Amino acid sequence: MATTTATTMAYLALMAVLITGAAAQTPATAYTNHTVGGSAWWFFNSTTSAASSNFTAWATNQTFGLGDYLIFNTNTNQTVIQTYNETTYRSCSISDSSDNDTFKFAGGGNIFGVALTMAVPLTIEGPNYYFSDAEDGVQCQNGLAFEILVQHGLGLPPSLNQPPPPPYVEPPSPGEGSLSPPVAVAADPPSTGGPKSGANLNRLAFVLTIGWLLLLEK
Repeated sequence: MATTTATTMAYLALMAVLITGAAAQTPATAYTNHTVGGSAWWFFNSTTSAASSNFTAWATNQTFGLGDYLIFNTNTNQTVIQTYNETTYRSCSISDSSDNDTFKFAGGGNIFGVALTMAVPLTIEGPNYYFSDAEDGVQCQNGLAFEILVQHGLGLPPSLNQPPPPPYVEPPSPGEGSLSPPVAVAADPPSTGGPKSGANLNRLAFVLTIGWLLLLEK
């Protein structure tokens, strides 16, 4: 009897593990908006030098996929930096970042305390890093930063999957073998004078005829 009970318990435990694993692998059925930090939002207390939340712990409990959005509820006292460069993230500065891997969305204006809400789309699969570089990186160094792993999920929706425009190409100059546009040349206007005109030929014939008659009378 004990053996049967042990076998049944082992079977139930195995089934629980399989069900849990299947649930964890269930693909997403909709895109998600993730409010960064939950109700704590994206804030930094300069007096205590502390972030409003443990953003690393917050990110750990989320599942991120392409096409999802991160919603940053904050104000101009903080900035929002998105980077795919871990070195930039670890340095808490965008000084040596590339235009192709780091983006500054907003914040850090000249007027402090102005409320902001920024929606940041997740468009690249893999590690994504976020931080605030305000106060010369102090905010980032004291917890206003986190990293996430973006999964493929549903893939990018059409609104975020537009191909980039073709690169600009300088048009060839005439000296590079291109043909100049055709130039219209006006035709010579018809002649209105000269001995070849019809009126002058008739007059000349009349004069010659009169002269010939006068010669005959003599």
